[in-house]
Amino acid sequence: VRDLCGVYEVEDHRIVDSLMQMAKDSRQQGWWHSFGDIPYSVYIGLETDAASLRVYDPQVVPGLLQTRPYAESLIAGALPETAAADIDKRVQVRLKRQERISAPDNPLRLWTVLDESALRRAVGNRSLMREQLEHLVEQSQLPHVTVQVIPFEMGAHPGLNGQYAILEFPDAADSSVVYIEGVTSDLYLEKANDVQKYSVMYEHLRAQALNVEQSRQFIADIAKEYAR
Repeated sequence: VRDLCGVYEVEDHRIVDSLMQMAKDSRQQGWWHSFGDIPYSVYIGLETDAASLRVYDPQVVPGLLQTRPYAESLIAGALPETAAADIDKRVQVRLKRQERISAPDNPLRLWTVLDESALRRAVGNRSLMREQLEHLVEQSQLPHVTVQVIPFEMGAHPGLNGQYAILEFPDAADSSVVYIEGVTSDLYLEKANDVQKYSVMYEHLRAQALNVEQSRQFIADIAKEYAR
């Protein structure tokens, strides 16, 4: 990098030092590499660097807000041919990711919109679901976490096509990224037009969802149903 700066006659020492530091930083591996081969390691890297995350999920509680028992039951059910050791590794990674939510300095700004079906789908047993929904209510009270629910009675809405997430970064020079999880491969959209379409769709979802207080009460009521 230093030699290339000389070739291209880059004389500003601040730029040279910055590029040198970036080259050094690129050699450092993220925490997730210690877990071995993780299918969505690219996404974890983006999530680790993101300043804010907007998530829509029509089927399940998002990974950053899951309890350990819920995550274990969900992964085991979604990947029935996965070995117990691999399930445990995925759970450990998921719990490690959640540290961004509880970080004392610069926590991740998380906005989640859920479909009611994510609350009604009984992953594991009723006791597990009650615990999960109570945890969701608790997390929603954090100042940097917002949870909204779209009830069934809202009918058709822009999120019926499936789950997606929008990642935004602290550096204005970094473009936002739309992440769509797949079975064998994931999709990352960075073109401004694509990101804009998903951002507008997310605004419609937030507008059609219950407000924060209504959503919190809605989740708490379903948790009580599981308790009964």
